[in-house]
Amino acid sequence: MKPLLAQIKTWIEQEQFNVLPKSPIGKAMTYFINQYPKLEAIFEDGRIELDNNLIENAIRPMAIGRKNYLFCGSHKAAQNAAMLYSFFGSCKMQKINPREWLEDTLKRIPDHSIQKLDELLPGYQENITL
Repeated sequence: MKPLLAQIKTWIEQEQFNVLPKSPIGKAMTYFINQYPKLEAIFEDGRIELDNNLIENAIRPMAIGRKNYLFCGSHKAAQNAAMLYSFFGSCKMQKINPREWLEDTLKRIPDHSIQKLDELLPGYQENITL
Protein backbone atom coordinates (compact mmCIF):
# COMPACT_ATOMS: atom_id res chain seq x y z
CA MET A 1 0.00 0.00 0.00
CA LYS A 2 2.80 2.39 0.86
CA PRO A 3 4.51 2.09 -2.58
CA LEU A 4 1.15 2.85 -4.24
CA LEU A 5 0.73 5.91 -2.02
CA ALA A 6 4.22 7.12 -2.98
CA GLN A 7 3.35 6.67 -6.69
CA ILE A 8 0.19 8.73 -6.24
CA LYS A 9 2.17 11.46 -4.51
CA THR A 10 4.77 11.52 -7.30
CA TRP A 11 2.04 11.69 -9.95
CA ILE A 12 0.26 14.54 -8.14
CA GLU A 13 3.51 16.47 -7.69
CA GLN A 14 4.09 16.24 -11.45
CA GLU A 15 0.51 16.93 -12.53
CA GLN A 16 -0.45 19.68 -10.10
CA PHE A 17 1.21 22.28 -12.32
CA ASN A 18 -0.96 21.24 -15.27
CA VAL A 19 -4.21 22.26 -13.55
CA LEU A 20 -5.47 25.55 -12.21
CA PRO A 21 -4.68 25.80 -8.48
CA LYS A 22 -8.16 27.19 -7.66
CA SER A 23 -9.99 24.48 -9.60
CA PRO A 24 -11.55 21.62 -7.59
CA ILE A 25 -8.89 19.16 -8.79
CA GLY A 26 -6.12 21.70 -8.06
CA LYS A 27 -7.45 22.19 -4.53
CA ALA A 28 -7.67 18.42 -4.06
CA MET A 29 -4.09 17.96 -5.20
CA THR A 30 -2.82 20.70 -2.89
CA TYR A 31 -4.78 19.17 -0.02
CA PHE A 32 -3.25 15.75 -0.70
CA ILE A 33 0.29 17.14 -0.78
CA ASN A 34 -0.28 19.08 2.45
CA GLN A 35 -1.82 16.07 4.23
CA TYR A 36 0.61 13.48 2.88
CA PRO A 37 2.92 13.41 5.95
CA LYS A 38 -0.06 12.59 8.18
CA LEU A 39 -1.28 9.93 5.78
CA GLU A 40 2.20 8.44 5.59
CA ALA A 41 2.39 8.27 9.40
CA ILE A 42 -0.70 6.04 9.42
CA PHE A 43 1.15 3.43 7.36
CA GLU A 44 4.31 3.68 9.50
CA ASP A 45 2.56 3.28 12.86
CA GLY A 46 -0.35 0.85 12.94
CA ARG A 47 -1.65 2.32 16.22
CA ILE A 48 -2.73 5.52 14.46
CA GLU A 49 -6.37 5.46 13.39
CA LEU A 50 -7.26 6.59 9.88
CA ASP A 51 -10.34 8.39 11.21
CA ASN A 52 -11.64 9.57 14.55
CA ASN A 53 -15.02 7.84 14.48
CA LEU A 54 -14.42 6.04 17.79
CA ILE A 55 -13.77 9.31 19.59
CA GLU A 56 -16.65 11.10 17.89
CA ASN A 57 -19.05 8.31 18.88
CA ALA A 58 -17.72 8.36 22.43
CA ILE A 59 -18.27 12.11 22.87
CA ARG A 60 -21.61 12.32 21.03
CA PRO A 61 -23.67 12.07 24.25
CA MET A 62 -21.62 14.91 25.74
CA ALA A 63 -22.10 16.99 22.61
CA ILE A 64 -25.85 16.44 22.86
CA GLY A 65 -25.60 17.32 26.54
CA ARG A 66 -24.01 20.66 25.63
CA LYS A 67 -27.26 21.67 23.98
CA ASN A 68 -29.13 20.63 27.10
CA TYR A 69 -26.91 22.83 29.29
CA LEU A 70 -28.76 25.82 27.86
CA PHE A 71 -31.79 24.69 29.84
CA CYS A 72 -30.07 24.05 33.20
CA GLY A 73 -31.46 27.21 34.74
CA SER A 74 -28.16 28.94 35.55
CA HIS A 75 -24.54 29.03 34.53
CA LYS A 76 -23.46 27.22 37.71
CA ALA A 77 -26.02 24.46 37.16
CA ALA A 78 -24.77 24.04 33.59
CA GLN A 79 -21.17 23.75 34.86
CA ASN A 80 -22.26 21.10 37.37
CA ALA A 81 -24.10 19.15 34.68
CA ALA A 82 -21.05 19.34 32.41
CA MET A 83 -18.85 18.01 35.22
CA LEU A 84 -21.18 15.09 35.81
CA TYR A 85 -21.26 14.28 32.08
CA SER A 86 -17.47 14.29 32.12
CA PHE A 87 -17.25 12.05 35.20
CA PHE A 88 -19.81 9.60 33.85
CA GLY A 89 -18.12 9.59 30.43
CA SER A 90 -14.83 8.72 32.13
CA CYS A 91 -16.57 5.95 34.06
CA LYS A 92 -18.00 4.52 30.86
CA MET A 93 -14.64 4.58 29.06
CA GLN A 94 -12.98 2.76 31.97
CA LYS A 95 -15.84 0.28 32.45
CA ILE A 96 -16.65 1.63 35.90
CA ASN A 97 -20.25 1.60 37.13
CA PRO A 98 -21.07 5.35 37.38
CA ARG A 99 -23.68 4.91 40.10
CA GLU A 100 -21.37 2.88 42.31
CA TRP A 101 -18.48 5.29 41.65
CA LEU A 102 -20.64 8.28 42.60
CA GLU A 103 -21.97 6.60 45.76
CA ASP A 104 -18.44 5.65 46.81
CA THR A 105 -17.08 9.12 46.05
CA LEU A 106 -19.85 10.90 47.97
CA LYS A 107 -19.14 8.67 50.98
CA ARG A 108 -15.38 9.26 50.84
CA ILE A 109 -15.23 12.97 49.99
CA PRO A 110 -15.99 14.46 53.46
CA ASP A 111 -12.91 12.83 55.03
CA HIS A 112 -10.67 13.06 51.98
CA SER A 113 -7.71 15.45 51.76
CA ILE A 114 -8.29 18.32 49.36
CA GLN A 115 -4.69 17.82 48.15
CA LYS A 116 -5.61 14.33 46.95
CA LEU A 117 -8.94 14.92 45.20
CA ASP A 118 -7.56 13.32 42.04
CA GLU A 119 -7.72 9.98 43.90
CA LEU A 120 -11.51 10.26 43.78
CA LEU A 121 -11.65 10.53 39.99
CA PRO A 122 -12.89 7.54 37.99
CA GLY A 123 -10.00 5.19 37.35
CA TYR A 124 -7.90 6.20 40.37
CA GLN A 125 -9.61 3.62 42.52
CA GLU A 126 -10.23 -0.08 42.20
CA ASN A 127 -12.43 -0.44 39.13
CA ILE A 128 -16.09 -1.05 39.95
CA THR A 129 -17.09 -2.88 36.77
CA LEU A 130 -20.35 -2.46 34.94
